[in-house]
Order: sequence, then C-alpha cells, then structure tokens
Amino acid sequence: MGSGERHLNDHRARAQRRSPRHERRGEARLPAVLATLAAILLYLALPERLLLVPRFVLPGLELLLLIPLIAVNPRRMTRQNRLSRALSLTLVALIGLSNLVSLGLLVNAMVTSKAQQGGPLLLAALQVWATSIIVFGLAFWELDRGGPVTRTQADRADLPLADFRFSQDENHDAVEEVADGASRSSDWVPTLMDYLYVSVTNSTAFSPTDTMPLSTRAKALMAVESVAALITSLLVIAHAVGVLDR
Repeated sequence: MGSGERHLNDHRARAQRRSPRHERRGEARLPAVLATLAAILLYLALPERLLLVPRFVLPGLELLLLIPLIAVNPRRMTRQNRLSRALSLTLVALIGLSNLVSLGLLVNAMVTSKAQQGGPLLLAALQVWATSIIVFGLAFWELDRGGPVTRTQADRADLPLADFRFSQDENHDAVEEVADGASRSSDWVPTLMDYLYVSVTNSTAFSPTDTMPLSTRAKALMAVESVAALITSLLVIAHAVGVLDR
C-alpha cells in the first residue's frame, strides 16, 4: 500500500469517526417533535373559515399519533416496527392533507367577498405556507432512503434507493476539506434540517435547487409543494394589488 493510499484511508477513517451515523446513535427525536408541534399550533391559529372540522379535532388526533412515536424513541431514533412506521407516515399525511384543505378554503375566501377582510386572510396565507414547508420537509425526511431510523441503523449497502441526491452524495472527489463531509468518505446521511432546507428552497424557488429529486414520489411531492406555494404567493400578491387599487 502506497503512502497516498494510506493517507486516503486515514483521512476517511477520521471523517467516519466524526459521523453520528457511524456511531449508530440515531437521529435526535426532539427536532421532529418541535416541527410537528409547530405545524399543529399553526393550524390551531387559523381563522375558523379555513377549518373543515371543529378546531381541536385534527390537532387532538395528531397528538394521539405523536405520543406513541415519542414512546418508541424518546431521545434518539434507533427503533422501528411496522406500527410505528405506519403511525409516523399517517401523522405526516394527516397534517399535509389538512393543510391542503385549508389552502383550498383560503383560495375560496380570497376570491369571494370575504377577501375584504384582508389582514386575517393574509396572515392565514403565511400560516398555510409555513405549515407547508414543515409538512413537506417531514414527508421528505420520512420517505427518503427508508426513513430516519433506517438511514442511521442500516448498513449503507442495505439502504433503499434514495429519493433525493444531496450535494454531499457527490463531493467525495472534491478538495479535502469538502470531501471530508461527503457521503462516501464520512458515511454522511441527511437529517431533518437538510429536508426542511429542501422544502424551504422548493417553496421559494418553486423548483429544486442544490438537492435533486430522484424518485417519482419525490418529484410528485415537490410538484405539489411548488404549486401550493405558487398559488399562495399569487393570492397574496393579487390581494395586495387589490387593496392598493381601492
């Protein structure tokens, strides 16, 4: 083995020792809990006209789904079974569907005479947009490469096909200080913050930026999020123009 190859192996070994995934500690539960609670609180603050069912029905159901997920993995996400997997996906789907319904009701409110009440509706549009960022970030996080538990606990060779390609997935041949954090050299995997960032950029640019969708379901989710964000933005702009013209 040449000195160059030994240096490369030592370099990768040091990078792997810095990787949380390499230690199999699992991703922290708290960020996902806070994101879910934020989405629930945003829903609770919506005007009554944007709610399909009584105000506390859906948030109560979402909290009931969240409690057993915390019980299974209270601190770090290292365990998973079929029930916990089904509960986590159901929770995200419920938040997402309720937010899309609220968006539909918001569209109806803004294109009718109710749009005269501009302040509450504009604030509601911001709440719907922020909830969309959270819920799609959670959806990407739950689906990509088998979800947060599989991403950290399974060997990389056993991971399902990726739904997203992050820049770290192709940085292994970059300069040393960049390659240190690459997936191949450091065993890096994305966390919730990475997926929330993807959701933010998709909601503001209406398209992928530095992270590319690979699977059909990832492309479909990003398309829905982009269209929802575009509709919200157009509604707000149109309403603001209407206010100025009065």
